[in-house]
Amino acid sequence: MLYHFVGIKGSGMSALAQILFDMGETVQGSDIEKEFFTEIALRDKGIKILPFNKENIQPGMKVIAGNAFSDDHEEIVAAHELGLEVVRYHDFLGQFMNEFISIAVTGSHGKTSTTGLLSHVMNGAKKTSFLIGDGTGMGLPNSEYFAFEACEYRRHFLSYTPDYAIITNIDFDHPDYFASMSDVFNAFQEMSRKVKKGIVACGDDENLKDLNALVPTYYYGFNEDNKVIAKNVESSELGTSFDVYIDGEFYERFTTPMFGNHQVLNALAVITICYLEKLDIILIKDALQTFGGVKRRFAEKKHQNQILVDDYAHHPTEIKATLESANKKYPTRKIVAVFQPHTFSRTQAFLQDFADSLKPADKVFLCDIFGSAREASGELTIKDLQNLIPNASLITEETVADLKAFENDVIIFMGAGDIQKIQKAYENLK
Repeated sequence: MLYHFVGIKGSGMSALAQILFDMGETVQGSDIEKEFFTEIALRDKGIKILPFNKENIQPGMKVIAGNAFSDDHEEIVAAHELGLEVVRYHDFLGQFMNEFISIAVTGSHGKTSTTGLLSHVMNGAKKTSFLIGDGTGMGLPNSEYFAFEACEYRRHFLSYTPDYAIITNIDFDHPDYFASMSDVFNAFQEMSRKVKKGIVACGDDENLKDLNALVPTYYYGFNEDNKVIAKNVESSELGTSFDVYIDGEFYERFTTPMFGNHQVLNALAVITICYLEKLDIILIKDALQTFGGVKRRFAEKKHQNQILVDDYAHHPTEIKATLESANKKYPTRKIVAVFQPHTFSRTQAFLQDFADSLKPADKVFLCDIFGSAREASGELTIKDLQNLIPNASLITEETVADLKAFENDVIIFMGAGDIQKIQKAYENLK
C-alpha cells in the first residue's frame, strides 16, 4: 500500500507518516514549499515531499488528508475522482491505535511535553510506538503500547477510543472554535466517555475535578486528596527530585532533568500510567532521569554567554510555566521574553492575560501578531499588548541587535507562529 499524505508537514501528519514508514509501509506526501521544522525528520528518513499538485494522486494509493485542508483541495478532489479511499488524519489515527494498548495524552496545555516524556519512559520498560505533536513519530515493530497526543481542537479527539487517557488540565483556548469555558469542558467530558480502562487526571486542576467519567479516574498532583502525590520537591543542578506517594504510602523518589512544578505534574502522570500497567519501577526511574525534552519545548542552546531558548508557549498559562522553569533553572540570570502572539482572535481574547503572564520576565520584547490578513479585523495591533506591559519593546528581524545588551542572560523566544525567524536573525548577526 502506498500512503499519500495531503499536508505532510503538519506536526501530527509528519509524525504519523514516520510511524507508517518505520512499520515498512511506502509513504510520500505533499505540502506548501515553505520550510517547516517538521520536515527534517521526514527528509532524514528519505520520505518524499512534493509540492501540492493533483498529478501527485495516482491509482492504488490510500490518501490521508490533513485536517487543515478542505474537501475541495485539488489533491483530495483528484483522489475522489479516482475512487481512492480518503481518510482524515484523526479518523485514521483512531483506527490505527486499536492495534495496541493505547494511551492518549490530552489537555489544554502540556500535551506535547507529556507525550514525549511518556513515550521515552515507557520505552525504558516496554516497546512503545508514539506520535508526538512536535512532529516526532516512531513505529517500533512488535510494540505493545502506543502513546499519542490527542488534540481537543475542533473536537478531533472524539475520534479516538484509547485504553487510557492522561488529561493534564482544562483551560479556555482556541477562541476561534470554542464558545466558552463550558464548551471546552463539555468536549473533554465527552472525550472521557470514550476511554476504555482508566483516566489519569491532574487533581490540582479545579475543572478536572468535575469530570464524570465511565471508567476509574486516578488523580495526581500536589494536593493531599489525590491518589498519586508529589512531596519533598527539591531543585538542583541535576533537575528536580520528588517523593511519590500512592494511596498515602511512599512509592519511590524520582528525579527529572526538567524544572518547574508543571514538569513534576507531567512526570506524575507518566508514573501513574506505569504504575497502573505494573511496569518495572527501576526501569521507569532510570528512564525518567534521561529524558531530553521535546522539540520547541524549552529547547536550549548557548550563544556566546547567553542561553537562547526556543519554546512553543502561545497561551498565558504556558508562558507562565515557561518563565517559571527559566527562573528555577537560572536563578542568577535575567530572563528576557521575546514573544509573538499567535492569531488575532487569541490575542484579542487573552490580551490582559498575555500581559500579566509576561510581567514576571525582567524584560519583554514583542513581535507582530502572527495571523492571516483575512483574520485581522478591527484595530487590534501588537501595540495594544505593549501598552499593558511596563517597559515592553517591539522587535523585528531588523532590530534583533537590541538583544545583545543582555550578554549574560536567558533569552526565551516564545510563540506558535514563525518566532524562529527572530531567533535565527539574532544568531546570524555579525
